[in-house]
Amino acid sequence: MQHKGEIIEKAVRESGFSITRLAKRMGKSRRWVYQIFESRTVPVDYVLEIGKIIHHDFTEDIKELKTYKVSMARQMLSEPVQAFGNDKEEVEYWKNKYLAVLEKYNDLLITLK
Repeated sequence: MQHKGEIIEKAVRESGFSITRLAKRMGKSRRWVYQIFESRTVPVDYVLEIGKIIHHDFTEDIKELKTYKVSMARQMLSEPVQAFGNDKEEVEYWKNKYLAVLEKYNDLLITLK
């Protein structure tokens, strides 16, 4: 089993992003960040959030993320269409939906390289 905390710690240190700054951006304490580094299992949402902050894609480092991202993309595509009160709401909804799908698509392209 992969030690996710060690993988995250290595990426954070290589990024040059300070632990203090990372903790502040996440709304956590420095101690919390060190606890993440020591933990073998780290929730996917924390891994993704840390990755966004330090501009690092953990998909190649942590095997479970590829499966997670693919399942999230499928889930987004299968969401039911909602009813709208007016045209402006509908345009905004589809614009946001398109941007979210485009981001997921780009993430998948990066993972396939």
